[in-house]
Order: sequence, then structure tokens, then C-alpha cells
Amino acid sequence: MLHSVNLDKEKCKGCTTCIKQCPTEAIRVRRGKAHILTERCIDCGQCIRVCPHHAKKAVCDPLSDLEKFKYNIALPAPSLYGQFHNLDDINIVLTALLSLGFDDVYEVSRGAEMISDLTRRELAKKDTPKPLISSACPAATRLICMRFPKLVKNIALHIAPVEIAAMHAREEAVQKSGLKPEEIGVFFITPCPAKVTAVHNPLLLPESVIDGAISIAEVYKRLLPAMKQVEEPQPLAHSGIIGIGWARSGGEASAILNDKQLAVDGIQNIIDILEAVENGFLPDVEFLELNACNQGCVGGCLTIENPYAAKARLKRLMKFLPISRNKLMDDDLDRVKGKPDTLLKYAPDRALDEDRAAAMAKFMRINSLTEELPGLDCGSCGAPSCHALAEDIVLGMASEEDCIFHMRDRMRYMAGNGDADEYLPPPFRTYAEDEDDSSEAERDLDLDTDKED
Repeated sequence: MLHSVNLDKEKCKGCTTCIKQCPTEAIRVRRGKAHILTERCIDCGQCIRVCPHHAKKAVCDPLSDLEKFKYNIALPAPSLYGQFHNLDDINIVLTALLSLGFDDVYEVSRGAEMISDLTRRELAKKDTPKPLISSACPAATRLICMRFPKLVKNIALHIAPVEIAAMHAREEAVQKSGLKPEEIGVFFITPCPAKVTAVHNPLLLPESVIDGAISIAEVYKRLLPAMKQVEEPQPLAHSGIIGIGWARSGGEASAILNDKQLAVDGIQNIIDILEAVENGFLPDVEFLELNACNQGCVGGCLTIENPYAAKARLKRLMKFLPISRNKLMDDDLDRVKGKPDTLLKYAPDRALDEDRAAAMAKFMRINSLTEELPGLDCGSCGAPSCHALAEDIVLGMASEEDCIFHMRDRMRYMAGNGDADEYLPPPFRTYAEDEDDSSEAERDLDLDTDKED
């Protein structure tokens, strides 16, 4: 699977900041550079947010791809509308998109209202597993398939709003233009890299119905001057509060019109809640909305505006809109559901061995090595934790001497009676505080403390 999150090796300093923040431990630092383990990456974009050197980047499709088609349709995510100051009419944004090379616009929020309608129907059925977990956030869905096998059956098996929006947009364009479906390009304007990956590797479809994913950040800088030129916006908006509300955390959950719902944003918060659900600690929750980005899609790392400010702007835009303007038609029921050969299933990030006995032996070795390591999870070895290093050692990706503390012991052995602590960073040295060789700064600090007393 091709991932949208990539590393710019020229910018990477090997600082290990990213390895501690990755929720799936998908990053290692080796030979002074970060390395992304593709089998573990869920494209959540957390490493992009925290990298101080901007070495992580999301690879999206360029606007120039519009030249490949005779007719192009923009699918703007509702989070796009929260990026602009003093915006009082969504039609201004939609009309301005037509000047960027698009021939038509179809709102993703329309598809969101259709999926909300379907979710309400599913929750009314007695055989629906509870809590029903939204599949709208691809990063959260892939996380469940990787780490929470018991909850895979709870994931809603219907396609994302952008996919049903793309289907309707292409069908309408065929009627308007008279062109063949393959001559029409459908492009998603996306707030996050996880959805870029989902466009090219859909979770519940055999192949993508979307031709490309363009970042909000790229469209934003071209939209600003185009919006200033809009004098009479065209009436292109056809969605209501429910659809636009999907852009922020809690929007999808509130759309089910049921108080037995829970909305969670932030990847670590998602992990905590999923552990609670898996252990049966939330029996009253019937629907679970998960957003890997803080505050929902408005917090995606491909957006421009602060997520809290964008959320407030969306709230103002929604104030005078109808509740909803779209429902799922009966003709759509079959195609919005996941295909039998693409249904979600447990997919562990890394198998220790194909042979069960060998895998168990490696598992025991990993636990044994973890006990032998210091347990500080300092990251100096380039792995995010001592357990991750032990796993890398057993799988042949690292050695025990990669641990700085094991290296110290080896240096002591090689140096005879010498002390190798001087080779360690200060936080990891074992000198006693009352030794005579304490630094002059430490002695000065003691004198200052005595004066205060």
C-alpha cells in the first residue's frame, strides 16, 4: 500500500522527536535518519505535526492533474469552509473553485448527510453490534484493524461520505456534459493525509471512485484571490447543519439524533477509549465517532487555520442553515455498503513468524529482552520504547548494543576499571549527588539555597 506520509531525508536531523509521538510505533531512527515502517503507518499525520525540522510531509495530488480530464469536479471537504475569515456564504467558496479549473462542484457534506441517514437506520436494527464505530476516519479505522481485533466487527461497513459524493457527482456530470465517465475527473479537497491514502487505497471498495486528492493548503492560496473576484456567487450549496457539522468533532455523532453517542478526537484519546470499549467499560454507548485529528477534520495537518478558530467559524456558518438537505435513496443502499471481498478484518502490523511455534518462541524472547533492558523508554536507541527495541532485536532489525546502557556496560568491560558514565548524556549518568567531583554549578546552587534558608 502506498502511503501519503513520507520522509524528506535532507531535512531530517535524526532528533527522535517523532518516534515518541507515533501512536503505532511506526518510526525508527537509524544511521542519523528517521525511517517509517510502512506496515505500521496509518497516515494519521502526527509525525508531520511534531517534527521540528518539517522533515515529514504529506504527498498529495497536484492541481495540474486536472489537465488529464475533459471535465473536472471538485469535492470540497466541509472543513475547507472554516479556513476563511469573515466568510458568511459558502457559495462564495464554491463559486471561486470554478475559477481554479473545475467545471462543477459537489459538496462532500451532501454525502455526509446521506451516510448519517444510513447510520440512523443501522442503529435502529437489533442485530447491529453496539457500539457502532464510525468508519469515516481512515486513520482510526486502520488503527482498529491493527490493534483492536475484538472491535473490527463493530466498524460501520459503509463507504466514506466522499465516495458516495463522488459517485453522485460523476453521474450528474455525465448527464450534463455527455462525456464518458472515464473522461471526467473527480478530485477531493482533503484536510488530512489519511484521506489521501484512503482515496488511492479505499477501505471498503475494490477500487477508488475518486481520481485524486488535493490538499486544502494548496487550494487555499489560490482560492483567496479568486474569492475576492466573486461578485454574485452561484447557488451551489446543497447541504445543511448535519453535513457541515461533520467537519468538527461531535458533528457526526450528533447527527444520529441519539444521546447514547460519544465523539473522541486526538489519536491518543482514541486509543484510550478503544481500550475502554474493548474491556466493556462503556456499555451504554451505542455510537462511537473517532477523529484522529484534534477537534476533528478542521484539525487536519493539511489545513491552514487553527482548528479552534475554524470550528468557531463553521458554527457561525451553520447558524442559518436547515438541519439537512440530503437523504440516502433506496437505490444507493447496495453501493454504499462494503463489498464482500473488501470487508475489514484484523490485520496485525507485523507477524513474528508464519510458524506458530516459532512466533511464540520469538514472543517469549521479546518479553525476556524487555525485562533485561532498563525500561526507561528514552529513545536513545532510535526505537520508541524498550519493548519496541526488543522486538527489533528479535526480528533482526537491531542489536542489544543499540541500547546506550548496554553500550556503557560493554565500555566498562573494555576499559577495565574505568567508568564509562562520561559517555552518557547527563540524565542517564549514575554519579552520586554527594560525590566530590560534582560540578561547580551544582556547588553554586547549593550555596544559593543555603543563603535563602
